[in-house]
Amino acid sequence: MKFLIITHVQHIKNQEHYFGYGPYVREMNIWLKHVDEVQIVAPIVAKEISPIHEAYVHEKLNFEVVSEFSLTSVKEIVLTFIKLPKIFAKVYHVMKQADHIHLRCPGNMGLIGALVQILFPNKKKTAKYAGNWDPNANQPFTYKLQRWILSNTFLTKNMQVLVYGEWPNQTKNIKPFFTATYSLEEIQNLVPNCRDRIQNKQLNKPIRFIFVGTLSKGKQPLYALQLMEELHKRGRQVKLDLYGEGVLRKELENYIVQNQLEAIVVLKGNQSKETVLEAYQKSHFLLLPSKSEGWPKVVAEAMIWGCVPIVTPVSCIPYMLNKGERGILLSLDLEQDIHQIETEIKNKKSYLEKVQKGLSWSSEFTTDTFELEIEKLVI
Repeated sequence: MKFLIITHVQHIKNQEHYFGYGPYVREMNIWLKHVDEVQIVAPIVAKEISPIHEAYVHEKLNFEVVSEFSLTSVKEIVLTFIKLPKIFAKVYHVMKQADHIHLRCPGNMGLIGALVQILFPNKKKTAKYAGNWDPNANQPFTYKLQRWILSNTFLTKNMQVLVYGEWPNQTKNIKPFFTATYSLEEIQNLVPNCRDRIQNKQLNKPIRFIFVGTLSKGKQPLYALQLMEELHKRGRQVKLDLYGEGVLRKELENYIVQNQLEAIVVLKGNQSKETVLEAYQKSHFLLLPSKSEGWPKVVAEAMIWGCVPIVTPVSCIPYMLNKGERGILLSLDLEQDIHQIETEIKNKKSYLEKVQKGLSWSSEFTTDTFELEIEKLVI
């Protein structure tokens, strides 16, 4: 089987290997276990490989490079219209050769893939919509357009669309799905050694918070800093470590210095999966005040290691937290959220219940279960 991937994810070529964003590549490597040949259509950038990157693992992998494009300025719009005919032609050509078409949405390349796949109604197809599928969510027009095309069974045939969460009034090709980070073996090998410590995690001082994600406006890391600042002002012994990189790093560094938060907030940058895993175990709470999410892996990851999520109620997060039984749902009102966090810190029984419920729920979502479901989609 010739398996085609259309994605906007930036890639880095190093010798004969292709690297991409680690969580995405790890997931795709599970898909690729079940195919004979792989064709990837995506942009390549000149960047250094960092701990956040991983390489595809497949003996027969071909890469078709396309130019990145955007619609953020007049100049970019003009350049995009120049690039598009060549990109559309390339996508059509590779789809014609493929046995199975796989789209990664939402994104610029996902939109092109969603349009071109209409011309191949008889080919087997899947799409992974890694964003927020909530019909009522405030999203860019291009995201809404991708959702409309993918869920329109007149235009989109022979495709299963994997979405996060269960939503009412969906077409028959929409399939609620999940994602995973750890295998059953990893959990069994690691958790028994620290299960008692995790299940009985004490709120010892300082109370440790962790942020894992891109330092971008969408993830709102500045709000995480403001929560720490306010808790500190109220006499709470707290500490926040932020794992990730992004365009807001300089702004966050300036905020930390200007508000004298150096003793309680540390920017850790991109780190390996193993380093973050250890950080989860040492932390009491995960802070993720995102504006939008799909299925945030970090929430499930945190729960596996006894780290209680404090997150915004977007996309399927209320389902993941069972409406607050396994964590805290932020309102993004500083005073109200501080009250929620302080209440949880004071109530050790409630905290331990959330730890235990989170550990029990998240342990069901392993890469083993994920692979079994993927195999059904591919074969």
